[in-house]
Amino acid sequence: MHVVVTAGHVDHGKSTLVRALTGTDPDRLPEEHRRGLTIELGYAWTTLPGTGEVAFVDVPGHERFVPTTLAGIGPVPVALLVVAADDPWMPQAAEHLAALDALEVSHAVVAVTRSDLADPRPAVARAGAEVARTSLAGAPVVPVSARAGAGLGELRAALIAVLDRIPGQDPDADVRLWVDRRFTVKGAGTVVTGTLPAGRVAAGRKLTHPGGTVRVRAVQSLGREVAEATGVARVALNVTGDVDGLERGTPLLTPGAWWQAGVVDVRLRAVRGAEHPPERPILHVGATAVAVHHRPLGEDGATWLARLSLDRPLPLRVGDRALLRDPGDRALWGVTVLDPAPPELRRRGAGGRRAAVLRGVDGRPDPAGEIARREVVTTSFLRRIGTPTTDPAAIGVLAGNVVVSPERADRAAADAERLVREHDGAAPLDPGVPTAALADRLCLPEPAVRALLRPPLQLRDGRVTSDQRATGLPERVEAALSALDADFAVAPFVAPTADRLRELGLDEPALAAAARAGRVLRPAPGVVLAADADQRALTELAALPQPFTTSEARAQLGTSRRAVLPLLDHLDRQRLTRRLPDDRREVRGPGG
Repeated sequence: MHVVVTAGHVDHGKSTLVRALTGTDPDRLPEEHRRGLTIELGYAWTTLPGTGEVAFVDVPGHERFVPTTLAGIGPVPVALLVVAADDPWMPQAAEHLAALDALEVSHAVVAVTRSDLADPRPAVARAGAEVARTSLAGAPVVPVSARAGAGLGELRAALIAVLDRIPGQDPDADVRLWVDRRFTVKGAGTVVTGTLPAGRVAAGRKLTHPGGTVRVRAVQSLGREVAEATGVARVALNVTGDVDGLERGTPLLTPGAWWQAGVVDVRLRAVRGAEHPPERPILHVGATAVAVHHRPLGEDGATWLARLSLDRPLPLRVGDRALLRDPGDRALWGVTVLDPAPPELRRRGAGGRRAAVLRGVDGRPDPAGEIARREVVTTSFLRRIGTPTTDPAAIGVLAGNVVVSPERADRAAADAERLVREHDGAAPLDPGVPTAALADRLCLPEPAVRALLRPPLQLRDGRVTSDQRATGLPERVEAALSALDADFAVAPFVAPTADRLRELGLDEPALAAAARAGRVLRPAPGVVLAADADQRALTELAALPQPFTTSEARAQLGTSRRAVLPLLDHLDRQRLTRRLPDDRREVRGPGG
């Protein structure tokens, strides 16, 4: 399906032309028929040969209904600009054209209506000249008379040619449907309508909005119920759930897929009226409008860089097109979203520095640039702001869902090596730094720290150590361990007493360092044995009749219950022995 929005001055025949093209009257309100003008958004549709179904969104042309007009124009990629042959170039035609230009709509047809009432050539020339200065440049200009039927064939051909150039949309894209109407149908409940620009909606699917979650009960497109609809399409959704707060401008979204932007950095382009926006303009995006605070950041050629603080968050992505409007003098500016989640500006001169960064951003999705600027992001965040990447590891250091820029990873790796060296120098008996502590010092997630470790750093038992660190222990500890080795040579399975350890100067840090260095075995707190006591014990225990009791093991090893119990538990944990239900044990054979 294709969706086309009308635009043009009031009473220039937009609705009449849509009725002539589709056979359906887009004006649906009695007041619209009584007054002869469009007040609300109207809809009609037809089928064009070779192109398929085409839906028309008919917008009001009166200046009093500009917000409604912009709600209809916002989500639609193709325009039908209507001007009358028997009228001069009118203010609303100029404003609608400026709005289309601000949104950078480039696919359009211009219809010069009432060509049976006046020579259309002056209007054709004027419309062509006006359009040539905008994003619609090159749009065909077709004289037509809706009432007489003249030129309708040529207009349909022009529409077909334009629509055939429209690129297809991704049916698997995330849904962002701006509601433009809400009403209640007896027996069905709440129904909302809107233009689906991409993605798909289907019965049973859940969508979120600022007020909660709704479930789609049924989908209609072009007046008939369908199993699903894919963008671009006009759709009506029968929804249930959190329907309070659903109104024009409410976005219905794929759950969890969109960043809710309260502050955005943008590029502005003046298209009508004043050069610079006021401090409190209105932002129009999709079918919604929200007041914003405008903070200029700096110039960039013929455009301006600015920060907009929204009165309420909206789901925005990099590259979104919108427009700013001064409600006082009707000036318009085109908006391109550069960053929907910008950093805070805290220090003096921060605005100028931010402008320098944004001058290199053009609004096209750039995952590598986003990772480089933000340094640490998640892949889900990149998707939510509109810059997904299929291969994050190719443009950064990937750790689970976290991506670290190469530059940040290089700095963090150097800082990690320095911190580990400093720690080892200050605490020789406590080598290495716990990864959680190192992550805190580096201001990085712990998985990212583990992923960026490079030689000489390595991860051992939850601590980051350096393989260049001297493997020897301090001399006083070495001397104490030598004395302890002499004790073990006589009785390898006898644990020294606390008094003996104190006499040798082996406190808890020294013993922990000795255990990490593999110089002693500590099967339990307070129990110290020779480093190879477990292997030697296994040989001794294998000589016993199997299975054996704890008392038999203690006698075979010539040690006390204080030592043999934790030693046997250690052998069980190492799967060298097997504890039986009657508390006897047996030595496991090869393969255990």
